Amino acid sequence: MINNFVNCDIYKRDPRAAENRAEFAGKDERIVVHLSNFRPVKRLGDVIEIFDRIQKKIPSRLLLMGDGPERSRAEWLVNQKGLRNRVEFSGQGGPRLRKALHRRLMLVPSEMESFGLAALEGMACEVPAIATAVGGVAEVVDHERSGYLAEVGDVEAMSRYAIDILSDEKRLREMGKVARWEAQTRFCSTKIIPEYERFYERVLERAA
Repeated sequence: MINNFVNCDIYKRDPRAAENRAEFAGKDERIVVHLSNFRPVKRLGDVIEIFDRIQKKIPSRLLLMGDGPERSRAEWLVNQKGLRNRVEFSGQGGPRLRKALHRRLMLVPSEMESFGLAALEGMACEVPAIATAVGGVAEVVDHERSGYLAEVGDVEAMSRYAIDILSDEKRLREMGKVARWEAQTRFCSTKIIPEYERFYERVLERAA
């Protein structure tokens, strides 16, 4: 098996992240990110429910990066919960996406993930993920070291993990460092791309 990969030269912690945070939140607010194509399998309802529980305990904001068929329902749920002034919907792509990944915590409560690239991109930026143990995500996120894993739909556990880690700045930073190290040593493009090249070379040699 050859893993997917992340470009660790592009996805890395921005030294100006502290200066840029005013673009997303107030000085004392935590920032939580979800990045996806907004399909039902991504469980945006769980994202919003988890965030609602977080913001009741910790001043925070949620960045929903992406677009897709579930956006209207997600906007309705945000309004129903009175979170409109705490949740930002933003399309994906460009420098703003990479800026968003330099935040504190990523939520990935998907019902299914083939690999979990969004979580890996966040990890490369020293952003731990709270995710569901589905598909390849469990191979990317090391539970209690580079992030947390829970069962699909277990909003209670994911909320508890999020509140615990966002309440402990030292632990959050340490987990972010581990996440970056995992991304670099196991999934960096400089390591994985040569594996693909060697595989293609073997295939071509056998076909010759």
